[in-house]
Amino acid sequence: MALLPRISSKLPPDIDPTKAPLAYGRRALPKLNEELQDPEVLTRQRALMALCDLVHDPEHAYTAISLGFLETLKTLVTDEDSTVRRKATEVLYIIVTHNVGRTGFLEHSVIPALAQLLNDPVDIVRWNMHYSLKLVSEMPLGAVGIVDSGLVPSLVVKLRTELEEIQELILETLAGCLRVEAFEALASGAVAVFKEKLAHPSVAIRSRAAQALMAISVPREGKDTILEEDVFPDLVLLLEDADAEVRANAAGTLMYAAVTTPGKYAAIHADAIDALLPLLDDTKSKVRLYAIKALTMLSEAPEGRRALLGRVGHFKEKTADPSPAVRRAAEIAVAVIEWKP
Repeated sequence: MALLPRISSKLPPDIDPTKAPLAYGRRALPKLNEELQDPEVLTRQRALMALCDLVHDPEHAYTAISLGFLETLKTLVTDEDSTVRRKATEVLYIIVTHNVGRTGFLEHSVIPALAQLLNDPVDIVRWNMHYSLKLVSEMPLGAVGIVDSGLVPSLVVKLRTELEEIQELILETLAGCLRVEAFEALASGAVAVFKEKLAHPSVAIRSRAAQALMAISVPREGKDTILEEDVFPDLVLLLEDADAEVRANAAGTLMYAAVTTPGKYAAIHADAIDALLPLLDDTKSKVRLYAIKALTMLSEAPEGRRALLGRVGHFKEKTADPSPAVRRAAEIAVAVIEWKP
């Protein structure tokens, strides 16, 4: 008996019932944009599922932005359906991985729309939102956009209550914002919050808190606040941390905070010199560099110079370091320590 062909009731393996079928060619994205605005929640969900795949391609992301998708997504991030909010924020953070997406965020005022999700009840929606902001903050204009939106005080407050994995994103976002403007964060008590996070059991949070402190210590007001909050002993403790990035960020913060005379003496009284000296031989070049620069700052105080005069030979050894930046920093350190009036 001959076998007859049979029609299976199952969908082909390359068909996903959760995604909207794409229209042909140039009609694909415009059709999806229409479906994103459909009153039927299932239609919106399926369109977002399909869009998530498409916008990984920079060309599709560019086309989507030019067709007005960002305006549509700004509406969807506050949709009543949690799946729609989740996928809309996922599409946004995928778009913002592209340069054109970061520019689009600013041109279409997406940041204020995302700010409405700070208290969203769904964890993944908030994570997607904060991941988008972190990516935007990596671009100076994006960081300025976040600062101008007035989000910084709210982000500082959220550091006390958010999930750990979201705290990491907030700290990275704040570090980017602090590089362009630190005053709103200072007025919001950011230094005190960062100080608390320096003792966090999570390596990622400790590292990012120290990174944020390094950024906020660049302006004079930041240096003064670090002194007022007595952060120096906490930074000295971190110089012995098992994680190299934590050590580097702690040394970098000391480097900036010790520029002022009160900062130098606060660091010296916190035994920073003894804690920094072993880092001259650290395996990570960034740690060595920041440690040498921090010690150079401390050697500008008479007490620091006296403590380091007997260790000049160690600094001279570093003038042959594999890293050009470390070699140059070591040469400057030797000149400063050996300087005589």
